[in-house]
Amino acid sequence: MATLLVLFHSSHGSVRAMANEIAEAAEALDAKVLLRTFEQRETHDIVVSKEDLLNCDALAFGTPTRFGMMAAQAKQFWETTSDIWLKGQLIDKPACVFTSSSSMHGGNEATLLNLSLPLLHHGMMLLGVPYDVPELSQTTTGGTPYGASHVAGTANTSMLSETETKICRSVGKRLITIAEKLK
Repeated sequence: MATLLVLFHSSHGSVRAMANEIAEAAEALDAKVLLRTFEQRETHDIVVSKEDLLNCDALAFGTPTRFGMMAAQAKQFWETTSDIWLKGQLIDKPACVFTSSSSMHGGNEATLLNLSLPLLHHGMMLLGVPYDVPELSQTTTGGTPYGASHVAGTANTSMLSETETKICRSVGKRLITIAEKLK
């Protein structure tokens, strides 16, 4: 059984909704899922530890879009992982990224690329959303080949569109499928 770490920061609930869809898709394939945040915002949140990173077989990492960059809470955490990087302890683990913005052109793709950088530096295998996921070509909201995304609108709705939900679920399934093949 593969272990998926779903690591996220969510300000208004959108990224949390995406994290939950990714987690549910992985659990449907009998994966063990660890939902972790960078800080405790809700009473049931569990704050990530370096051991969570070391012990997972795959990683899904997401934050809201912050001017095309990851949330500061995530950046602060990744800056503490040099010891893991020096030992190469995340090399060859599959990973994906996901994000949410308030507008269609709010920096989702730039943020997905920004979220990818620490994963690539750690030697992780970055998985995007392949075009065999039909919703990628059908979406009028979020979803990119770089990773799952959501457009919350100016009302900051955390309600995912049908295509956004299916893209998130495809990401969770793909991560577990690849992690199982690597085990």
